[in-house]
Amino acid sequence: MSDYYSISEVAEILGKNTETLRRWDREGKLTAAREPMSNYRVYKRESLELFPEFRNYVNAGDRLDNFEETQHNYSVLELFAGAGGLAIGMEQAGLKCVALNEIDKWACQTLRQNRPNWNVLEGDIKNFDFKDLENKVDVVTGGFPCQAFSYAGKKLGLDDARGTLFYEFARVVQETKPAICIGENVRGLLSHEKGKTLEGMISILDEIGYNVVSPVRVLKAIHYNVPQKRERLILVGVRKDIDLEYAYPLPSEKIYNLSDALKKGELYNSDVPDSPGTKYPEHKKKILDLIPQKGYWRDLPLDLQKEYMQKSFYLGGGKTGMARRIGWDEPCLTLTCSPAQKQTERCHPEETRPFTVREYARIQTFPDDWKFAGAVSQQYKQIGNAVPCNLGKEIGFSIIKFLNAYYSKSKSVEASISTASF
Repeated sequence: MSDYYSISEVAEILGKNTETLRRWDREGKLTAAREPMSNYRVYKRESLELFPEFRNYVNAGDRLDNFEETQHNYSVLELFAGAGGLAIGMEQAGLKCVALNEIDKWACQTLRQNRPNWNVLEGDIKNFDFKDLENKVDVVTGGFPCQAFSYAGKKLGLDDARGTLFYEFARVVQETKPAICIGENVRGLLSHEKGKTLEGMISILDEIGYNVVSPVRVLKAIHYNVPQKRERLILVGVRKDIDLEYAYPLPSEKIYNLSDALKKGELYNSDVPDSPGTKYPEHKKKILDLIPQKGYWRDLPLDLQKEYMQKSFYLGGGKTGMARRIGWDEPCLTLTCSPAQKQTERCHPEETRPFTVREYARIQTFPDDWKFAGAVSQQYKQIGNAVPCNLGKEIGFSIIKFLNAYYSKSKSVEASISTASF
């Protein structure tokens, strides 16, 4: 099997045209290399393995398993922990969470009531010093918000990001010096401020001693055992003294649908438990009653389309999330923090209502025994903001694979030094 593929070969394998691939190259989504002699675009096999179409081509449909057994006790410090989606995934993969920071009191209550043994540090991250964990954690993770920076010069430094939560993330990484750090964010970070914000983050991590794995990847949750079309940008920094490559988790060919989330099957061994949930106002319920499974506002009679969409009807564009009823045989659209808002309706397939709290949690692959604190609105917010647990677990396996190689290599170096000293 080849280690390099031409642009025409990749276009055929991925089912894309060459113009799309050239655009992906410019955007950093799929970066091409150049042949030294011909200067033609070529693609390395490892950069293609993230795409399920390529996995299918190479393995004739065989499903890859990212599972990796821990060879040591690896520790994680999690920042902006929310209700614990990423932390649960890391725990399921085999990583030990030594501390979590979160500012939201209800999310902190959720973490404490489910994991009394976790060290939950409640409050603004600016008020915490993590220097006592220097060289004592293997991984720092954090879902910092996407905020613009002020540019003082061509190369952005840590001080230029003061006042942003990415600054705090980088500060903690600098204080603790983990082998690897993982930042997660929305896909929009790729294009935020025309890519300058992401460039600044990479520059800052470089300044504090970390090489960012390139290209930065956007992982689609549906390729990692999550029945939801959610995307998360994953920014990976490796400490510069570590001469090892990190590899993103490989995608699965299996795509889970809403029925897999809410009914007994491969993902869960029972139907979804009953739980509270919000309701639609009567006028919205009358509209959504007319929408079939997998349908949206364009399935309404024309006069109701105009009445429901108002000015938006004349603005063009799909707006396929409005008046949207999810089908049993498709993954759910990305969940939001409020299940009944007009721009992002996610109506139950058969009943005209939003998903309940436990249905929300299942779509995010939380365990059924993970309870959420606060009012129902607070519970929706916590779940909607979370990293899907199964996506976190697959990322966790990729981290364990990296750390196993790192510790194995370190041990070999120590053994060589010890032998040479005799």
